[in-house]
Amino acid sequence: MSDLEKIINEAWEIKDKIKPDSDKNLNDVITEMIASLNEGKISIAEPQGNDWKINEWIQKGILLSFRINKRKIIGGPYNAWNDFEHLPGKTAGWTEKEFETAGFRAVPNCVIRNGSFIGKGAVIMPNSFINIGGYCGERSMVDTSARIGSAARLGADCHLSAAAGLGGILEPVGSRPTIIEDGSFIGALSEIVEGVIVRKGSVVSMGCYIGKSTKIINRETGEITSGEVPAGSVVVPGSLPSKKLGGPNLYCVVIIKTVDEKTRSKTSLNDLLRD
Repeated sequence: MSDLEKIINEAWEIKDKIKPDSDKNLNDVITEMIASLNEGKISIAEPQGNDWKINEWIQKGILLSFRINKRKIIGGPYNAWNDFEHLPGKTAGWTEKEFETAGFRAVPNCVIRNGSFIGKGAVIMPNSFINIGGYCGERSMVDTSARIGSAARLGADCHLSAAAGLGGILEPVGSRPTIIEDGSFIGALSEIVEGVIVRKGSVVSMGCYIGKSTKIINRETGEITSGEVPAGSVVVPGSLPSKKLGGPNLYCVVIIKTVDEKTRSKTSLNDLLRD
C-alpha cells in the first residue's frame, strides 16, 4: 500500500469531519493523487490479467477532494460557473510545449477536467466532456458531444462516436466503472453505463443503451447474458418478445456476428487525424 493510499483510506474514515482547507497534508496528498491521474500513473480501473482491478482508494480520494476544496465562481464574457477550485480545465494555461509533450489534440470547446488522463495521439472533439478520473487511451477519438464520466475508461485505438456516453461512477465506493477495452467502436448516441465492460475489438452500433441488467442476446446461439459484451462482437439494438401473448416486448441488445474485415472497413480510425 502506497503512502497516498494509506492517508486517503484513513481520511475516509473521518470524512464527515473534513471541511475546506481543514487538513493541509490531506490537501497536498489529494493534489498529488490528481497529478498522478493526469499523467496516467494511476487509474481507478487497472488491468489485471484478463480482468480489471478497481482502486477504491482513488474513488475515495476524488470524493474527498470535493469536501476539502472550496467552490469558486469562474466567469467568462457570457457565462459564469460555480465549480470547485481544484477542477480547472486540464489544459488551462498550457503552452505549445505542454501540448507537444502530452501528444493529444484538443479541439476548441471540448472540456477536459483536471484529474483525467488523455493518451498520446488521442483526439478530443468539440463539445465533448471528460470528467475527473476519466481515462482516454492512446490514439482514441472522443467525438463531438461525447462524454467520458468520472472513472469511466476508454481504451486505446477506440472511437467514441458523436453524442455517445460512458457512464461515470464514484459511489458506492468499489463499484466498477464502465470500461471499453482497446480497439472498440461505440456508435453515435449510444450509452454504456453501470460498470458494463465492452471487451476488445467490439463494435456497438448507433443507439445502443447497455446497463448492467440489459439483456445481451447472441442471435446465433440464443445465449442471454448481461453486464459484458464479449470480445469482437457486433452489437445492435433489439427487443425480446414477451412470453405473454400481447405483452410488451423488452428492450435488449443483440450480438449479430463477430467483427470481420467489412465491419472494420466501416469503423476503422483515420491515422491522418492523429499526425
